[in-house]
Amino acid sequence: MALVAARLSNPVTTPALPIIVHLDADAFFVSCELALQPELRGRKCAVGGRERGIISSASYEARACGVYTPMPTQRALKVCPDLIMLPHTSGLYSKVSRQMFDLCETLTPIVQRNSIDEGYLDLGPCGLSTTIELEERVRGLQRRLWDELQIPVSMGLAANKLVAQIASKLRKPRGFVIVPPGTEEEFLAPLPLGKLPGIGAKTEASLGAKHGLKFVRDITARSEGELQRIFGDSWPDMLATARGQDCRPVETDRDDAKSYSQQETFFTDIGDFAEIERVAKRMVDELLPKVRADGKRVRTITIKVRYPDFTQESHGRSLDTASDLESPFYPLIAPLLRVAWKKPRPLRLISVKFSGVDDGPAQLEMFAQTDEKRRRLAGVLDQLNRRAGDHVVQHGHQLAKRSAAS
Repeated sequence: MALVAARLSNPVTTPALPIIVHLDADAFFVSCELALQPELRGRKCAVGGRERGIISSASYEARACGVYTPMPTQRALKVCPDLIMLPHTSGLYSKVSRQMFDLCETLTPIVQRNSIDEGYLDLGPCGLSTTIELEERVRGLQRRLWDELQIPVSMGLAANKLVAQIASKLRKPRGFVIVPPGTEEEFLAPLPLGKLPGIGAKTEASLGAKHGLKFVRDITARSEGELQRIFGDSWPDMLATARGQDCRPVETDRDDAKSYSQQETFFTDIGDFAEIERVAKRMVDELLPKVRADGKRVRTITIKVRYPDFTQESHGRSLDTASDLESPFYPLIAPLLRVAWKKPRPLRLISVKFSGVDDGPAQLEMFAQTDEKRRRLAGVLDQLNRRAGDHVVQHGHQLAKRSAAS
């Protein structure tokens, strides 16, 4: 919440319309699976694996029976004996996430993909003049996400990211909450403290027991001296949050146009090096056909890892000569992963990026014949996969262990 102190000393003019949208997909992993098996809608379903032994996502019908994330699978089956367990489908969630945010970008170019199932939209560039028009556009996007992807989402509209995020989570599933600019403090006042970002169940209970703080309005009602005794030096941050003040912009994380990248957020944090390496190689297998289709070559590969606390590290390496083939890049993956993955902790996300893009498939003369044979073979495989569906022909490493959850 370090940003919030800046909010107090540098107030931002409140926009006339609630132009910030927080999109939060409802039971995302389950929704992706139900899009493939619509006959299961309305039933008690959960995505998870017996091997890893936890629930990663549960339908709202299952949640009503007491199933939650990350409940152990065996306990979930005791709480809800008729729970339908759905295995994790490798690659599905990242694919649907990309499609979901691609649709968001048809509404506005300013889209922040915050995680695999939630993000922010800034509708400022849309030139909307009334709240009614804005609501129609956003509801249209909500309907389109369902009609085209069968993914239900909840939306929160507000003047800033903080309030939009809180609003989107209030009436799930398929929620739609608008907070008019200037009413942020009034909107937050009756909410339990646990609705504020950064206040977990233990902190909420402690604040209630020790200080009598149960609702957001209890913070704004206290004097600065009282707040300082309770929250220490972070009291201005907490007060600004309780008032619904936030000046953070919606930030797009677009890759350079001269690059190719892909990322995957895991439904459960993974600490298995071999599995992470396999995922990275699969990304290489999916990105290089795009490079070849564009008639390009790439020189640099960068691997980025992200931990559960959202800290991240990356490391890259460049070939002496740009290539459009997989084979020169495979040997670089494990060493790059070891350098980037410095902390002995499981990972939340991994991404692979190719940059240093050159035109044409030229190679060093001494390797030209061998590489041309590989390129022709790769071209045949690309055509087969395009015609028959995603990855009907795969490399050997993709036939290894699919996923710890499958």
